[in-house]
Formats: sequence, C-alpha cells, structure tokens
Amino acid sequence: MYVPARYLDLHILHAVPAANLNRNEFQEPKSITWGNAERTFVSSQAWKRPIRHAVEGELGEYAARTRTLALVLAQHLKDTDWPDDLAEFAGAQTVLSAKKDGLKHESDFRTKAMLYLPRAVIADLAELCQDSRAELEEALTAHTAEAADDPKKRKKEPAPVLNSKQVARHLTRRTASINLLGRMHAELADGHVEAAVQMAPAFTVHRSNPQPDYFTTGEDWPQHGDKGGAHLETAFLTAGVFYRFATVNITELLNNLTHDARPDIARDLIELFTWHFIMAMPGSRKTATAPHTIPDLVYYAVRDARPISYSAAFEQPVQADARGGHLAPALTTLTDYAAVSDRLAGTRRRIAHGHATSQAPLEHQLGTHHLSFDDLAAACATAALTGTAV
Repeated sequence: MYVPARYLDLHILHAVPAANLNRNEFQEPKSITWGNAERTFVSSQAWKRPIRHAVEGELGEYAARTRTLALVLAQHLKDTDWPDDLAEFAGAQTVLSAKKDGLKHESDFRTKAMLYLPRAVIADLAELCQDSRAELEEALTAHTAEAADDPKKRKKEPAPVLNSKQVARHLTRRTASINLLGRMHAELADGHVEAAVQMAPAFTVHRSNPQPDYFTTGEDWPQHGDKGGAHLETAFLTAGVFYRFATVNITELLNNLTHDARPDIARDLIELFTWHFIMAMPGSRKTATAPHTIPDLVYYAVRDARPISYSAAFEQPVQADARGGHLAPALTTLTDYAAVSDRLAGTRRRIAHGHATSQAPLEHQLGTHHLSFDDLAAACATAALTGTAV
C-alpha cells in the first residue's frame, strides 16, 4: 500500500583541505571509483556519529550503542556498594530476563547484538534490581549451592529472576536521537525503530587520490650515537570538494515521536539535525590535520512523495576551472542538475526550497536565499512541518 510521506532533502558542497576523514583497514583514506575516476569517500557512519553526539549534547539526552549492558550495570551496582558477586549476577539477569530464553549473549553476558539504549536506562535498571534485591540474593545463593553440589552444573546459567516485561520496557525505551536515526532491535518486540534519516556516503566531486605525507618524530633526549628521528612514518591524506546528501522522512519522524513523552520536540529535532548535518565533522586524524572548514553551499528541498539526491550530477568528475579550483564548477554542475531534476520530476510536489552559500545568491535556481545556516535550519523546520516556504 502506498503511504505518502514528506521529506526534507539536504545537499551540501563542502571543500575540505588535507585530511583523512575516514580511514580504511590500512589507515589510508577510504576511496571509491565512480564515473571511471577514483574519489575520496567518507562513509555515512563516520559523519552520522558526530551528528548524533552533537544533537544529544544539545538536548541533554544521551544514548549509547553497547554490547556490555550487563557489565556496565554490574559496575554501577558495585559503585553503590553491592557485593561484587551479587552485582555481577544482577547485571547478567538483565540479559537473561529480557525475554524468554534471554538475549543472545557471550559467556561474559556481552550481548551478541549491539543494543542502542538511553544512557539513563542503567540507573533505571539498577532501581529495578534494588527493588528485586531479595529475590536476586536468594537466586544467587541457590545457584551457587547447586553449582557446588554438582560440578556439571557450574557452567549452567542461572534462571531468569527479574520481571521480563519491566526489563524489556527499559531496553525498548527511546531518545530523540533514536527516533531520528532508528534502531535495529530484532530480539525484542517493539524494539525496532524505523530510521527517519537516510544519509548517503560523502564523496569528492572530482578525481582525488591519496597523497603521501612522510614525517619523522624527533628524539628530545637523544643518547650518544643516536642518528635520525625516533620515529619514521608515511601517512596518506586527501583534499577536495565533497558532495554530501541526507534526507529526513518527516512523516516517519512524527510517527516515531508519538512514542515520545515530548512529541512537540519535532521542530527542535529537525532544526538541530539540519544544523549539525551542516556543521559536524568526522574526528579521524583531526589533531594532525584540523580540517575544520564549513560548507560553501547548503541547499534544501521539502518534498512530498519521495526524496531526490543530486549525486548523479557528479558521475562525470568535475574539472577544475581556469584558476584551478573545483568549487565554482561544482556549484555550476549542481545548479544545472537541479534544473534538470525539476524538468524531469516536476516541481508539483516540491513544497519549498532554499539555500545558503559563500558564493553569489542563486534564488532563480535554488530558491530562497538565506544569509546564515541558522536561518536556513529554522526555515527547514518550518517548511517541513507546515508546508510553508520562508
């Protein structure tokens, strides 16, 4: 069944100097071949993580991706003066009691799957354990005695003690960022959250090959006879103009937020995501490269029916202009493709669009010109929620 939805599309052109924003297994910049040209590539996960942390920091509402729930809870209980053996038993119980047969886990009760939880869940689970402390103590005593009487049962896991509905309720709670970015939680009913955000990998709009950076580290306390540097290495860096794209399914986000105690947070969440998608940077090798530039163009479009990426505009790698830069021709390429997209797909379902740029305004091609990223982010939220252009 077709269900209409509203989308906020965000397109960015972002010039980044020498950097290694996202490393491969050889510690070199990731790359991809497209249009028969090698491009620098940054995975969506590498950019999504700092965006998530920034949004959570502004809201003061933090989530955690973890396999160590039982271990973290056990340490929390130890810090509140629970005996070590009882704390560890209680931590394990959150995994064993979450559902029938428990969550799939390792021998130390690390979960097989990565959990995505509000950080506040640890304190809430600790309170649940405190309320059930007598039952936990009794179960630990019985389990220890059984293992002592029968060596074959020493490796047998204890039976679940905690109320499974209460444990599952805590493990399926959400934060704003979970409602925004989604959660795969196949083992628990009601745990899965469909992501409202879809984010594409970033790539350079032109050919971009890793460049070697040979460096040495000097020895500040050299010994007699020492020659040369104390450490020799070659790092690889890239530079270029990146195209970045993300889309927010506003309909899905609003649906997710019906499970939130603050459904009116939608406007703030859209605005915060837009701002941090623009401003966040991956942290790889930042201390050695400090590539803290800001985008040169941000273009948004609010559409009904489906999102539209402009990545195909750069299938043919952009050639540098006469002065040597790629930014100006990239901007021309994107605006030309926007016109092609409007002609082919039409504008009937485009509710609003606009841009902010370091270059000359482009109202004719890219809609309303906003002087700042703050203004643009606010306009995105208004258009996405009301269908009113600003």
